[in-house]
Amino acid sequence: MTKPSTARRQPAPLFEPLEDLAALKAKALTVHHTLCGVYGCPVPFFSESDPLSSLVSNLLSHRTKNADTARALSSLRAAFPTWEAVRDAPVTDIQHAIRASTWPEQKAPRLQAVLHEVSERRGALNLDFLGELGVPQARAWLESIPGVGPKTSAATLLFSRLRMPAMPVDSHHHRVALRLELIPSGTAVGPSHALLERLLPEGWDAQQVYDHHEVLMMHGQQCCFFANPACGRCAVLGQCPTGQARLGQVGETANPVQD
Repeated sequence: MTKPSTARRQPAPLFEPLEDLAALKAKALTVHHTLCGVYGCPVPFFSESDPLSSLVSNLLSHRTKNADTARALSSLRAAFPTWEAVRDAPVTDIQHAIRASTWPEQKAPRLQAVLHEVSERRGALNLDFLGELGVPQARAWLESIPGVGPKTSAATLLFSRLRMPAMPVDSHHHRVALRLELIPSGTAVGPSHALLERLLPEGWDAQQVYDHHEVLMMHGQQCCFFANPACGRCAVLGQCPTGQARLGQVGETANPVQD
């Protein structure tokens, strides 16, 4: 009787053969240039904040509208003069200050835990040193903090004044990428970061990475809706198997109602 092999099975590559990866890269670049033509590039950066403030803002932004995140952050900064004061305050006071965000009762203790972790590792509440690291090293440092995932780490580096070319993937960006089949069906938001990042041209700077994220996000907000996507007016329909199949089912003249 043949003994079962004890060799460890290697995971299958995500995209094989290599020409498939090259085709995906070309497709992603075509989508980028097309959507830049629709939404306008370069997209102005919306923030000049220091990286620690950016980290706090991104922690508050989970499942929260941008305007409410800004309100929560402004209220927090008005109530506490320093990040040290935020770290050491009664958690109920933090919860009250960030009440404009969703789930403040969860975010308040998590925020304080992150600030304590940074203090313990660095001896001060300052993340400017991340600018001296490469993007992979800076992201790894941030993501080693409990409660900091790939979207938060990338957004902290890209959106802050560090302007490091790390690409965050939000729910809109993720939805568009799935429908375009830039990533395999069923890929969750977290793992999608690595898959989508490797489709970007090598050497892209922070502005180009930011533009790519922003135009895919805006397309998700303004055309590729969660429900009733407006496939009939989609600028990247030629690259979208999902949209083509959908229009084929409802008729070529379909112009779905926006939600």
